Amino acid sequence: MPLKTTFLQQSLELPLRQIEQTLSLIESGATTPFIARYRKEQTGGLDEVQINDILKLAKQFDELEKRKESILKSIAEQGQLTTELESTIKNCTSSTVMEDLYLPFKRKKTTRAGMARAAGLEPLAEWIQHQGPDNPYDKAAAFLNEKIASIEEAIQGAADIIAENISEDTKVREQLRRLFLKEAVVRSKLVKGKEELGSKYRDYFDFEEGLKDCPSHRILALRRAENEGIIRLSMLPNAENALYLIEKNWLKGSNRNSDIVKNAIKDAYHRLIEPSIETEMRKSSKEKADLEAIKVFTENLAQLLLAPPLGQMVILAIDPGFRTGCKVVVIDQNGNLIDKATIFPHPPQNKTLEAEQIITSLIRKHQIQAIAVGNGTAGRETEIFLKQIKFETTTPQIFMVNESGASIYSASEIAREELPNEDITVRGAVSIGRRLMDPLAELIKIDPKSIGVGQYQHDVNQRMLKDELDQVVSICVNLVGINLNTAGKHLLQYISGLGPTLAENIVAYRRENGSFHAIKDLLKVPRMGAKVFEQSAGFLRIRNAKNPLDNTGVHPERYQLVEKMALDLETSVGNIIANPEKLKELQLKNYISEEVGMPTLKDIVKELEKPGLDPRGLARQFAFTPGIFSFEDLHEGMVVNGLVNNITNFGAFVDIGIKESGLIHISNMANRYIKNPNEVVKLDQEVVVKIIEIDHSRKRIQLSLKEVE
Repeated sequence: MPLKTTFLQQSLELPLRQIEQTLSLIESGATTPFIARYRKEQTGGLDEVQINDILKLAKQFDELEKRKESILKSIAEQGQLTTELESTIKNCTSSTVMEDLYLPFKRKKTTRAGMARAAGLEPLAEWIQHQGPDNPYDKAAAFLNEKIASIEEAIQGAADIIAENISEDTKVREQLRRLFLKEAVVRSKLVKGKEELGSKYRDYFDFEEGLKDCPSHRILALRRAENEGIIRLSMLPNAENALYLIEKNWLKGSNRNSDIVKNAIKDAYHRLIEPSIETEMRKSSKEKADLEAIKVFTENLAQLLLAPPLGQMVILAIDPGFRTGCKVVVIDQNGNLIDKATIFPHPPQNKTLEAEQIITSLIRKHQIQAIAVGNGTAGRETEIFLKQIKFETTTPQIFMVNESGASIYSASEIAREELPNEDITVRGAVSIGRRLMDPLAELIKIDPKSIGVGQYQHDVNQRMLKDELDQVVSICVNLVGINLNTAGKHLLQYISGLGPTLAENIVAYRRENGSFHAIKDLLKVPRMGAKVFEQSAGFLRIRNAKNPLDNTGVHPERYQLVEKMALDLETSVGNIIANPEKLKELQLKNYISEEVGMPTLKDIVKELEKPGLDPRGLARQFAFTPGIFSFEDLHEGMVVNGLVNNITNFGAFVDIGIKESGLIHISNMANRYIKNPNEVVKLDQEVVVKIIEIDHSRKRIQLSLKEVE
């Protein structure tokens, strides 16, 4: 079995065939969404996360192989590559172990041991290492030369060589690594004089906790405090335990030579090994914390992107404000700006009557069906103002919309391209309205880091964060499927197989030739080859297409199969779509072939039952508890309505209608043990919570779900 597949199988604990088939599909140019949706028979039904895990680990293994080649070449050039060492390195699947094996051969800067070797003291070091009974000082006399002036210098040089040998002992390093993982303690101490500057980190001024028990969010907070110069941080086990472990491997007797070795052990540990493995622990704990923080971030982003849309309708959107007023826009069913105004219903202007007249006029003129209000500054006040208006006909539904990142969009190149003649306040209001209409289509225009879901997004590995967030966006876009005739290039580029260039080409083709009438017409788009068509076609929809299958998630490669099903039922494809009773007559086992299995057949029937169904559901109105507008309106014991606006691995933050969000700590989420807040809450979920603690000095609100269950 190839080492690569063995490594993947052991790491992921998946059947070998699933890994091999997935790798084969990836190597053929298939994308993760396509494989997960349309190649279930080959992969055994692996989902996007599992496929991405295979992809990431395969890349990790390939990078390991490149490093092996470099290491083997370096050792060979030194003339020290034995058959046994070559085999050990080639069969290694751990980068840490591989670097330990390479350590003795690694070209180093000038070291104390290196200088001692250059002075001819290596034979003396080897003799002392054996720890025989003879006097080392008598032996050292034979090594005096122009570089070594005294016996003490010779002994010290030999000890330096022994210390370096100990530090390069693969077995010792592995044992110490396990000791660090098991017993290392994270300690932080305040840097003198930084009390006031670092007040927000006061919980960490004198802190210690076992490394294995320290949660990821705390690791990231400690590192941030350290980077800001507030604290000093260490991650070390008890030194005596570490020294005892090395002595078990290196001390052989109790004599003057053993004393030298014992001192070399202390030197090796404190000067060479401890800093090296502590650096490893800091790196590995940071990587683990990054992964956990990114996982929380990606889960939150997915929930935000898959928030229910209101759908295509005429919307009045408001970006609220006090002094500068509220920017009001009207967007049509396709999100195009068709009208705008500015109103001043709040202090200091208080032009409430004029604002009411402008709103009612716009609603009457454009037959507004819904109003979107940004949830930032003056958001609640604007909502109350709107609810007090007596509308002439049907009262439009009012929705509070999370406006995080809207200002980022307003100043972006995308916004300038879409609304070149409007200022940033108008662009922000348009974005709020479009978010209500279709959160996914609007939010993909903003750097996910700016949306504000998760924690420590600026502290984690930025490349890893970007890769994971891009993957989430791609999964969400392809899960929903998009309208080929209305989607912009920014949305199209996330469709399986497309990318920015083809997305641009599709929009240009639409502009020159009008709407697409059939999915197969995609092949007329410049640079759209058969492989890209295969990867993308199943995720695109055409409403009212001549072939009704073009508005479903059935892949074009299976249209002929559906036509056969219709023929067997003595009807047309159009008649079996959305006709559950007719579909029940199908004997799916009759359609199984070498290429098509039961998973694909069940997916096809599911699509035919509900063609074009949006998996996100529909947006709903929400109302905050009346009378709460500021921190001062709260008191302990109150039960209030809220919306979950952020989830971390220690709890969930809830918007209760004021500037400050409250925190439901994970311990206050349920009357049972939970490991992950996502077990109980989701982003944008409506909750009823009890205020259990208010910290006025730090403007912090502690909430509980379990006390109102």
